[in-house]
Amino acid sequence: MDTKPKAPLMQATRHLLAAASLSLAACAAPAAAAELSSIEQRIVAAVQERSPAALQFLERTVNVNSGTMNFAGVRETGRLFGAELTELGFTTRWAEMPPAMQRAGHLVATRGSASAPQGKRLLLIGHLDTVFEADSPVQRWNRQGDRVRGQGVSDMKGGNVIVLEALRALQRVGALDNTRIAVVFSGDEEKVGEPIAAARADMVELARQSDVALAFEGAVTEAGRATATVGRRASGGWRLQVTGKQGHSAGVFSAGAGYGAIYEAARILNTFRDQLIEPDLTFNVGLVVGGTETTVDELLSKGTAFGKSNVIANTATVKGDLRYLTVEQRERVQARMRAIVAASLPGTSAKISFSESYPPMSPTAGNLAVLQQYSQASSDAGLGSIDPLPPGQRGAGDVQFVAPLVDSLDGLGAAGRGSHSPDEDLELASIERGAIRAALLIYRLTR
Repeated sequence: MDTKPKAPLMQATRHLLAAASLSLAACAAPAAAAELSSIEQRIVAAVQERSPAALQFLERTVNVNSGTMNFAGVRETGRLFGAELTELGFTTRWAEMPPAMQRAGHLVATRGSASAPQGKRLLLIGHLDTVFEADSPVQRWNRQGDRVRGQGVSDMKGGNVIVLEALRALQRVGALDNTRIAVVFSGDEEKVGEPIAAARADMVELARQSDVALAFEGAVTEAGRATATVGRRASGGWRLQVTGKQGHSAGVFSAGAGYGAIYEAARILNTFRDQLIEPDLTFNVGLVVGGTETTVDELLSKGTAFGKSNVIANTATVKGDLRYLTVEQRERVQARMRAIVAASLPGTSAKISFSESYPPMSPTAGNLAVLQQYSQASSDAGLGSIDPLPPGQRGAGDVQFVAPLVDSLDGLGAAGRGSHSPDEDLELASIERGAIRAALLIYRLTR
């Protein structure tokens, strides 16, 4: 059987990214601000004038703990951002989730009609929650020169403030009139509620009424160059259940006794490693439990096992995650995994099941076209061009729920380091820089 990856779409994706990089490189030299129109220059000036106040507001939000499971904190953070959006002429509401979901809900804001606005209809995406729960020892706002540390300062309250300041600058010059812009700041991005379809129903519905989605997760610099995200790999999982014949170890490998469940699990895992490696694909093993008596707690991802060295194991359970860039890659790889699982050793049997939490955000021509506009706006403002970030370097995010519906771009947020760690910090200048880039992009998309 031919085990070489059949990946024409992967090759097409790499060619697409390479072409985009060459195209963007052609305008890589920083452009002068004089290339901006007079109204665009006013937009930039409005952002710059507000920079001190923007940082003060960011400090207020960072000092509110909004860990995903701190519902009061998530709602208070949403209230702060909602009040600002209301002042900008947005209609805001708090989207409550069903009590059984155990999540705080989401801030939803809209301005203008989705029926006949000028230019593109936009969906702007952020999230209110952080990984730092109410009992977290991680400090709050702590400024150190041109950087600041704090809970969620870059992931992603800084990105939310960029959204707010970009919209505020546009409102100052009258550029929000006759546009359709929707904003969704989710309250559970770091630990999405279930069922996921219900948790992201508002976001998906607004995407259906939009033409472009812009997400403001943290900006990434690669090799000294600014980037944005045109693709993100899916986040899913797999569960392998293996059975064998329990018996005396003296008979292991024989026709009558077979190989046992643990050897069969080892064969399957090693064959995965040997035959499935390809670009943009990972399949981690996170839990293995095997023996003659086993239990697995699916909710807590914990297990127990009993087995003796002189007894052939009759059961094994393996759990892992699966990350891929396209639906085509998912279907092909899962088919290969099923075929490997089905080729059982004597005296054993196995079955594998799959789940998907975040769908893939495939790099598309439409996504790259939005990146081209973003890069041009940045260059015109004298801030340099923007490269596409290789999709394998980014984890899962909310934009993936809407990317199958609209052209999408992510990574428009703040620049920081140490996301999700006690050392999470933010480059303060990236708030102004990000707000200028976002405001110009939004302005040009909505003309």
